[in-house]
Amino acid sequence: MSSSGIEDQEFFAGATVLIVDDDAGSVRFLEQLMDFAGVARIVGFTDPRAALAHCATSLPDLVLVDLHMPALDGYAVIEALQLMVPPGGFLPIAVLTGDETPEAKSRALAAGAKDFITKPFDTAEVVLRLRNLLETRRLYTKLERHNSELQRALQAQTDRERREATEWKRRHDRIEEALAPGALTLAFQPIIDITDGATVGAEALARFNIEPIRPPDHWFAEASEVGLAAEMETAAVSAALAELDRLPPNTFLAINVSPAIAETVGLHNLLARYPADRVVLELTEHNRVDDYDDLVAAIKPLRLRGIRIAVDDAGAGYAGLHHILKLRPAILKLDMALTRDIDVDPVRRALATALVTFAHEIEAAIVAEGIETSGELATLRQIGISWGQGYYLARPGDLPFPPGPLASADR
Repeated sequence: MSSSGIEDQEFFAGATVLIVDDDAGSVRFLEQLMDFAGVARIVGFTDPRAALAHCATSLPDLVLVDLHMPALDGYAVIEALQLMVPPGGFLPIAVLTGDETPEAKSRALAAGAKDFITKPFDTAEVVLRLRNLLETRRLYTKLERHNSELQRALQAQTDRERREATEWKRRHDRIEEALAPGALTLAFQPIIDITDGATVGAEALARFNIEPIRPPDHWFAEASEVGLAAEMETAAVSAALAELDRLPPNTFLAINVSPAIAETVGLHNLLARYPADRVVLELTEHNRVDDYDDLVAAIKPLRLRGIRIAVDDAGAGYAGLHHILKLRPAILKLDMALTRDIDVDPVRRALATALVTFAHEIEAAIVAEGIETSGELATLRQIGISWGQGYYLARPGDLPFPPGPLASADR
């Protein structure tokens, strides 16, 4: 067998070919030819009605149909086969005929034929045309499969985008609800001079009276994700500043803002309505700063007015000492991760001591957050920290604070 014959056998492997011709001799010849070429399955019929009944249950990969038959002509067979092809499918049909008139060809093509094999048969021509038609079917099927996969992927993407849009709207509406009057409230945690128990300031802490019940930072994070960070932070700052007159005289109000909001004109205009010497802006270290030069330039007018800058969560977060060096804060707030168990952990004590020395060198006050035990309080006092806040000293609550010291230095 020649190399081309081997290639044909490999190509035709797996193909099913249906032959419909009222001439039994033509059917036998084509069956033998295709068998030799390597066609996997050959089904021959001399009765076109039996051929259509067979196709009703199982369509082949290729049909060869005689054009002129007494029981049912090839045109009718082709039209019937076209009705059996499922949407998006492709069934190549070649006409077996000795009628090469333009009228016959036009009518066959109009019915759905794809090619013509002329009688008497030329072996090479038959194999070549079969191969071409099956190759066309293979490429068409591959394209249809690709299109189907693409359609499924596009549909999956559309469904995903629709779900994401629905979820985004649900979250956006939830933040809008949180911005409605009465939803956002405040608690104020005193900042205590741990040497004498006097209140030196208070930190404003946002609370939310709506479902779902969750920590405030989750609300602010979601507001940022739906593009309402500025609105929520400004609402919290505005509500906090409105309570400033209810704080004890000569105390400051510490309000938390992100670096991004600290640069906005809206915040600056809001702060301009209040006494600057009683306001401390806490810039959390957990928000990445993209451009320190822009941030420093933006808060410079606030500093010139007398507003103090505090770095929240010192010793934790993205930037560490770099964050502090760039901002040159007036107040460092020691993160509660360092305060916790500082009386029994020499590593925490060493780092806190280093921050106290650093704060002294840059003439910054230092506040220890999250004090919860007498041992922590005593150790913080020993290493030179003067101010603190935490549940051991005073829990967050409403204003005004009760008169007199809220905590005792000898507690």
